[in-house]
Amino acid sequence: MSIRARGTPVGVLLISVLAMQHAHSDPPPSAAVKIEYPHTRRVDHVDVLHGVRVPDPYRWLEADVRESPEVAAWVEAQNRVTFAYLESIPEREAIRRRLTELWNYEKYGAPFKRGGRYYFFKNDGLQNQDVLYVMDSLDAEPEVLIDPNTWSKDGTVALAGIAFSDDGRFVAYGVAEAGSDWRTWRVMEIATRRVLEDELKWVKFNTPAWTADGRGFFYARYDEPQPGATFQDINLNQKIYYHRVGTPQSQDVLVYRRPDHPDWGFGVDVTEDGRYLVITIWKGTDDKYRIVYRDLFEPYAMPIDLIENFDHEFTFVGNDGTTFYFKTDWEAEKGRLSAIDITQPQQEHWRVIIPEAEETLRDVNFVGNLFIAEYLKDAKTQVKLYAPDGRFVREVEFPGIGSASGFGGRRGDTETFYTFSSFATPPTIYRYDLITGESRLLRQAKVAFEPDEYEVKQVFYRRKDGTRVPMFIAHRKGLKRDGNNPTLLYGYGGFNIPLTPRFSISRLAWMEMGGVFAMANLRGGGEYGEAWHRAGTKLNKQNVFDDFIAAAEWLMEHKYTRPSKLAIQGGSNGGLLVGACLTQRPDLFGACLPAVGVMDMLRFHKFTAGRFWVDDYGSPENPEEFRALLAYSPYHNIKDGVRYPATLITTADTDDRVVPAHSFKFAARLQAAQAGDAPILIRIETRAGHGAGKPTAKIIEEVADQWAFLVRNLGMNVPYADKRE
Repeated sequence: MSIRARGTPVGVLLISVLAMQHAHSDPPPSAAVKIEYPHTRRVDHVDVLHGVRVPDPYRWLEADVRESPEVAAWVEAQNRVTFAYLESIPEREAIRRRLTELWNYEKYGAPFKRGGRYYFFKNDGLQNQDVLYVMDSLDAEPEVLIDPNTWSKDGTVALAGIAFSDDGRFVAYGVAEAGSDWRTWRVMEIATRRVLEDELKWVKFNTPAWTADGRGFFYARYDEPQPGATFQDINLNQKIYYHRVGTPQSQDVLVYRRPDHPDWGFGVDVTEDGRYLVITIWKGTDDKYRIVYRDLFEPYAMPIDLIENFDHEFTFVGNDGTTFYFKTDWEAEKGRLSAIDITQPQQEHWRVIIPEAEETLRDVNFVGNLFIAEYLKDAKTQVKLYAPDGRFVREVEFPGIGSASGFGGRRGDTETFYTFSSFATPPTIYRYDLITGESRLLRQAKVAFEPDEYEVKQVFYRRKDGTRVPMFIAHRKGLKRDGNNPTLLYGYGGFNIPLTPRFSISRLAWMEMGGVFAMANLRGGGEYGEAWHRAGTKLNKQNVFDDFIAAAEWLMEHKYTRPSKLAIQGGSNGGLLVGACLTQRPDLFGACLPAVGVMDMLRFHKFTAGRFWVDDYGSPENPEEFRALLAYSPYHNIKDGVRYPATLITTADTDDRVVPAHSFKFAARLQAAQAGDAPILIRIETRAGHGAGKPTAKIIEEVADQWAFLVRNLGMNVPYADKRE
């Protein structure tokens, strides 16, 4: 589940199920050994929802692992079984070594400029956390500004957000422990590297916005949770405060709150001219916002409502005096840039600056007095530049199928920076001259593989309802399409989030082992605008699973693979995707890798950020949506006596985005129902969360375990592995 945007959560972040009672028609290539799973206590708990009796035999596994000795013992027992199995796979150690070798290259982030200095993130190769560097010019020697690797021995404390004062004197930075969404914000004086005593706690889904004078910043926080509820309680009653540098949090000034709407959350921006505080109000994962602003030059000014409903997206881009620019889907399903003069805020005075295009508009930045518009064209990046009056200037040229990101900066800048990558193209960083339009290569990652040995293509397959769905396929050149290739199919399909072709060491390692990697761009994502997104939400969620199943069938029809050689993978909402598909079509897959998935669709809204997801999933409190949720909820649709495919569930004890109880209950139910010999295992990481900030060492270990699990259950040969290991 994703939280993304300019300090605002914007996308954070299922009807009929077939009863599959038949065995796999295509047995796994290697004989499996019957596993003795830990005993999991069942309880006679039944909820009656809208007149329907819904058993929940593993409700007790919802207790926080830190607070419940019984749940902690269950976690320990499950991990013992899982790691005993994984350690028995001869190729596992060779895969881990090769992943470590591939991972060990210098990783650079695109530079960005703040307060007259340049900054960038870098990882020497195997550092657990990326390091923030600073330099006075692009030619100067970089110096370490913040190194989170010094904050903990195991690398589980991460740098999670930065905000620079306009004068370049201070940087506020977020600290996240063990992968939690909670952030503690600190302040550093950049010139002296002195960390001040400022400590702001209970911040989540928010990035501070400095005032123009550099004396303080606005931020939003929640109230301190009750003891024992830090990682599970629903997040309500966020409030905006002003913090003056050098003062304790207890003295922060309350700026804005809405006790009449405890479910509302807030993002904060200060306009580049320092004149206005812009408050973006959200209440879920949909990109639908109310907008409030306050004149900071008037000491007694009150907040003024500009957009007074949640009907459309209004993402603040920048301003020119009293003219505010917003990326919006108002009367533009695929997005456009509009201007609103706050002195004439009525709709009849709104102006279109960049009209809606055939491509989907994903982001707009106001840099160098130009609007840099980032589009998706069939899930590939396209970037166009426009003058402030909307006149088209030029398009940025990229070297093939891939994804570009970056393009940040200030209105007075003459340069910006971006990174381009693809499945077989390591990240390449460019400086873009906004005056001449020239892209100059700054750095290219040096990974220990030959990109020319791989090929990437995009295909389209048709659904029965006529929908055209794109899918990327990557593999070694010379692949023989005989239906015998181990294939990994990845998907997400939700929250208006697009999947684009990006470089990944783990996927490279998979292809190097001889595997095919496929990524389907399912409905529910953000590839083709709001209609595409809506076609995979609420009562239409089954479309997402059907699209994914159709992608698997297409790969088989075109002789890439067969059921016993096909694995599916997804995380968070993608974990739900895998869980739903494996319960609906257990005959279709040889192995499944659901990670940090939403598996109980009747109780997801009762924990932490889960209440936001009703925008995409619908609410179990609504009778019609309840029926749709129950029809595909992975936990509730496991059938006794079914031969389920080999499944390795992954989660983490500090995941406070999708609480681990989802995976715990799903694993317990699936283990109890399994009629075949294929393993049903759960791997529970400690001191880790939903994924953000996870140390490199933990990532490598987890991927090595997943790939080893696929090697065993898909019958793969690892070319560099000595099976005597």
